[in-house]
Amino acid sequence: MANILILDGYNLFYRARYSGMNRGEYSTIFNFFRGLRPLVEKFDPSKIYCVLEGVPRRRLELLKEYKGQREYHDKDNFSGQRKEIVRILKEYFPIQLVRHPDFECDDIAAHLAEMHSAKNDNVTIVSSDTDFIQSISDNIALYNPVKKSFVNRPEYDYIIWKALRGDASDNIEGFKGIGDKRAKALLEDGVKLKDFLQGTEGNLEKFRVNVNLIRFHKLNEEEQEEIEWFETNDLNSIGLKEEFTNMKFNSIIGKETTWNKYTNTFNLGDNQWF
Repeated sequence: MANILILDGYNLFYRARYSGMNRGEYSTIFNFFRGLRPLVEKFDPSKIYCVLEGVPRRRLELLKEYKGQREYHDKDNFSGQRKEIVRILKEYFPIQLVRHPDFECDDIAAHLAEMHSAKNDNVTIVSSDTDFIQSISDNIALYNPVKKSFVNRPEYDYIIWKALRGDASDNIEGFKGIGDKRAKALLEDGVKLKDFLQGTEGNLEKFRVNVNLIRFHKLNEEEQEEIEWFETNDLNSIGLKEEFTNMKFNSIIGKETTWNKYTNTFNLGDNQWF
């Protein structure tokens, strides 16, 4: 039995962009790596994954407007900083980077979690994305790094509840007049739910589409073979210190004791396996 830590890279990169300290052109990079150490220290994993984002082709086929309302800008060179984070992780950290070109980070993180759960490993997913609630089980936990707390799985069916109320953040339209409370009420009464879905033309089809947009995709064998596993290296503290020195991350490097504490956190040692 191993302790597995799965980082939602997409979620954590954006969190680093909009929170933490302003370090000019390196703000996102600094905030990401400053926040990484306490997460790893907290969970003491024997294996760490950082899952990267692919193109949500399947969901775009279901809904061409999927996430279409989001406005993207690169005034802070976020795309460049994100690439630098990935490069530094690849070159200096014992963290397995994973990506599928045709699936979102969520789907691949959920796949990894289920893969390790089947081996009776203890898995922690780190993300503020509530869609991971559907992955919570006896040995899969969800930790919200913003609230710094674990997320409990609700008693009701999360996927159906969200399919009814919609998800504005992903541009998934819910049903008119259905909010959190009414969605829960419908879930508690199967007859009323059936009547609602079948009572108006188009409701059932829209509901099915929403469910498939929200539910994580289970990868078939061919899709699993297409997962990109980036080469993983041992911790390179010398090279990492040089990178952080060039970017003037003095509060991370700090005194020798501070730096040793930072790097020792990532010495996964004999517990790590690949």
